Amino acid sequence: MPQEAVTWSKMRTFAAVAHAGSIRVAAAQLHVTEPAVSTAVASIERQLRAKLTARSGRGIILTKAGHVYAEYCRQILGLLDESAIAVRRSGLVQLRVGAVETASEYVVPALLAHFHALHPEVRLSMTVQPRDDLFASIAHHELDVVFGGRPPRGSGLAVRAVRSNRLIVVSAPGWDRSAAESPWLLRGPGSGTLDTTLSLFEQLQITPHTLTLGSTGAVLAAAQAGLGLTLVHEDAAADDIAASRLVQVHVRRTPIKRPWHLVTGSTPTAAATLFISTCASDELGMEAFQHRRRTAQN
Repeated sequence: MPQEAVTWSKMRTFAAVAHAGSIRVAAAQLHVTEPAVSTAVASIERQLRAKLTARSGRGIILTKAGHVYAEYCRQILGLLDESAIAVRRSGLVQLRVGAVETASEYVVPALLAHFHALHPEVRLSMTVQPRDDLFASIAHHELDVVFGGRPPRGSGLAVRAVRSNRLIVVSAPGWDRSAAESPWLLRGPGSGTLDTTLSLFEQLQITPHTLTLGSTGAVLAAAQAGLGLTLVHEDAAADDIAASRLVQVHVRRTPIKRPWHLVTGSTPTAAATLFISTCASDELGMEAFQHRRRTAQN
């Protein structure tokens, strides 16, 4: 009897199941029936001669083999999508940009506008995610270039350009309470700024009252309203400081250098290479990045 083939369709189905943790949810996302999803997963398991999923309550969990296969599916499907983009006819090039929230609001828009003015034929898309999710996405060929912090060592990702940036403490004008006595306004889980703020508390040996908000904009608005201190990217607070809605507060061990990194995979796409060159253009002035060829393994 001929061996069943693992098709792209079956692989996408398994990837959806792995991400959703549910046959029902995956079926709804793929607009197919639940039996069709179950059949596809069972077919892959027969082909691989391995159990990839197990029931857990009303959903499913991945076995150890399932986790391994899901990672390969994500990489293979990412490469498949990337190859489709690469071979499209001339004039239909795509650039998939990823950015952490603060960069997406205060750094990337001007760069995208400049790039689009020079290369209107390139189709642009931007994904906003926490830094770890972005690095996972670009490692799996789901993005072409990422704006954020430094990628982890050993990831194989390459830092192509950097721009100076600092994290500073700000408050409403007239704030006169010490860092230890002040409430601190925090970003949510997954934020690099949150991790740095908590590290700062340890260095200062303080345990202040904290208030967690969902976005950089919410944190800045709360600081302006006089709810406390917050550690933010200087780029994000610059306009508010210039307009005297916020002031920079001197706190020991701050400001903290946190340059913006422009990151790609080990082999950037042609569109990514063109974009990086544009971001390093002298025409951008203070907004420009500086070329740097160094992988996260170094």
